[in-house]
Amino acid sequence: MHSLSTLQLARHVNKRRAAAVWMAATLLWAGLGSATESDHEAPPGQAGRPYANMPDIAPIGVRVDKYYDIPEQSKGPEIDPAKGYRVEELGKGLYMITDGFVQSVFMVYETGIVLIDAPPNYAAKIKEAIAGVSDKPITHVIYTHSHADHIAGVTSVITGHPTIIAQEETLRLLKRAADPKRPLPTMTFKDRYTLKVGSQVLELSYPGNGHEPGNTMIYAPAQKTLVFVDVIFPGYMPFRRFAVAQDIPGYFAQVKELDSMPWEKLVAGHVTRIGTHADVKLQAEFDDDIKTAATQALGSTKFVEGLNQADLGNKWALINDYINRVVVQCVNAMGPKWKTRLAGYDAFIWDQCYAMEGSVRID
Repeated sequence: MHSLSTLQLARHVNKRRAAAVWMAATLLWAGLGSATESDHEAPPGQAGRPYANMPDIAPIGVRVDKYYDIPEQSKGPEIDPAKGYRVEELGKGLYMITDGFVQSVFMVYETGIVLIDAPPNYAAKIKEAIAGVSDKPITHVIYTHSHADHIAGVTSVITGHPTIIAQEETLRLLKRAADPKRPLPTMTFKDRYTLKVGSQVLELSYPGNGHEPGNTMIYAPAQKTLVFVDVIFPGYMPFRRFAVAQDIPGYFAQVKELDSMPWEKLVAGHVTRIGTHADVKLQAEFDDDIKTAATQALGSTKFVEGLNQADLGNKWALINDYINRVVVQCVNAMGPKWKTRLAGYDAFIWDQCYAMEGSVRID
């Protein structure tokens, strides 16, 4: 071993001392130090001691050095980095385009193309992707719903004046948004609409609010493929707060309804691969479990416990502290079964428990 110079030794000792101080501070902050030091009250509005039985998954707003590994069953085919997208044939002239994060669909018929959604992520590549299959023009565009992450690339894809089809609630929301990147539909429907172009057929239906008003099911019967976006996330934890669902009970009902339908392939709008009935069953099971966990936590958690006496008159402090303790229980209850089964579990489990307790409590 090489000998250390006096200066090197001093630096080494200082680093050790700094590490020891940091560790001591961390232990005290976690309530593991002496009673006198751990009872120190943080300044108003700043983080105090953690709640009892805090999960080991970082809560919202805390940086994570390494997220859980993605389970093998959650992975999809690789994307060629040079292209930035891949095209998957779904049968009989129906194709999915994806960059591994968002998904869209196009259908080829005798004289044209029907495009379902145009995500801005890869809008510049959509024409190229279609050209690899067909040189026919885009004659129709179908919006699954109004959200920009799925349709705000459409103006860079279409030329001329194709027919743009959407459910009437989508038209209402797009009028309100007044976004030039999301042109208004030129044809709308209320409950059902069947698009027949050449020998191809698409059946559009509106199941009601869940993710958002207007979110439409699009079924290709010849290909036994369903396009239904932002409800199922194959192999993954749903996006935060159940994909920011406007109606969580409605959203959960739609998940279960999907499993009774006769499709064989599901284009769900996000992540790396198409979905299966096994994916739907898994998400329905997760939904049932988290609803149970939140319900039990709400029932077993005292409304006021351990709150600073000076905050008892602060109504938002009362409810915030109660909800936080409920959610801690919910996250703890879900972890043992689910943390290795769904990709991105640790990214959004806190979000899901916050959304779930709110839905159980007020819906």
